[in-house]
Amino acid sequence: MALFYALLFALVFLIRYSAGQLKIGFYSETCPEAESIVSSVVQDAVVSDPNLAAVLLRLHFHDCFVEGCDGSILIENGPNAEKHAFGHQGVGGFEVIEKAKARLEDACPGVVSCADIVALAARDAIALSTGPSYQVPTGRRDGEVSNVTLADDMPDVSDSIQQLKTKFLHKGLSEKDLVLLSGMLSLSLSLMHLL
Repeated sequence: MALFYALLFALVFLIRYSAGQLKIGFYSETCPEAESIVSSVVQDAVVSDPNLAAVLLRLHFHDCFVEGCDGSILIENGPNAEKHAFGHQGVGGFEVIEKAKARLEDACPGVVSCADIVALAARDAIALSTGPSYQVPTGRRDGEVSNVTLADDMPDVSDSIQQLKTKFLHKGLSEKDLVLLSGMLSLSLSLMHLL
C-alpha cells in the first residue's frame, strides 16, 4: 500500500506542473460523463491485460516529464514525433487513450483534452491495481508541439545518479522526487512481470 501512496504523491506532484486552471470536476457541466467514460475504458483494458495498469502510469510519467502533462506524447506527426524518442522506447497504452478519446468524442465532441484523458487513465489504473482512489483535477490543455528532440532529457537506465539528479533538477524536481519516481518505475515494472 505504501507503494501506491508514493505513486499518488508522485503523480500529484507532476500534475501541478501542467498548464491551465485545474480543478476537480472541470467537465461537470460540459461533459458530465467524462470521468466515468475514461474509467470504463481503462477498466475494460486492465481486465483484458493487467499489465496495462503499469503501462498507463508510465505513459503519464513520460508525457509529464517532457513538456508538462500536455498530451504531447500522443501527437503523431511522423518519425520526428515525441513518442518516437529514444527515451520513450517501450512506452505504450496509446490504444487505450485513443479508445477513451473516441468514446468521449461521441459523447461530447471537442471538449475533453487528451492530456486529461492520460491523467485520468493513470488514476484509474492505480485504483484498479488495488491502489487508492483519488480525485484528479482536470482542465489541462493539450500541447500542440511534438518533437523527438524535446524528449532528449528523459531519464535513461544508463544515466549516472548525477545525470539523473541534473535531469530532475532541470524539471523543478528534487532528489526525493527522483527516488520516489524511480522506485515507482522499478516496482511497476516488477509487478508487470508478475502478472
